[in-house]
Amino acid sequence: VQLQASGGGLVQAGGSLRLSCAVSGLTFGNSAIAWFRQAPGKQRDLVAAISSEGNAYYQDAVKGRFTISRDNAKNTLYLQMNSLKSEDTAVYYCATDSVRGRGTQVTVSS
Repeated sequence: VQLQASGGGLVQAGGSLRLSCAVSGLTFGNSAIAWFRQAPGKQRDLVAAISSEGNAYYQDAVKGRFTISRDNAKNTLYLQMNSLKSEDTAVYYCATDSVRGRGTQVTVSS
């Protein structure tokens, strides 16, 4: 199983980014999958998750700003991030219940 996140970058506060996670090696449509992030010196935390049926969960800090979605035909997970804040700066990565992919850096300048 491989998960590869992309789409990170440097953006000003208030800006937007869209992350993608390409998944291979598992039946993507049957799998719950999530976005995590980890900032320097901080614990990893769950940002958002989506079930195989498309039900979404968000941590309170990103509700109303981030949207998680999936395209089962493309085996791809997305995270649309709007109204970005400096505290959103972190390495973002996607993960299933057993596999974590390589992350992508998101840096929000204030």
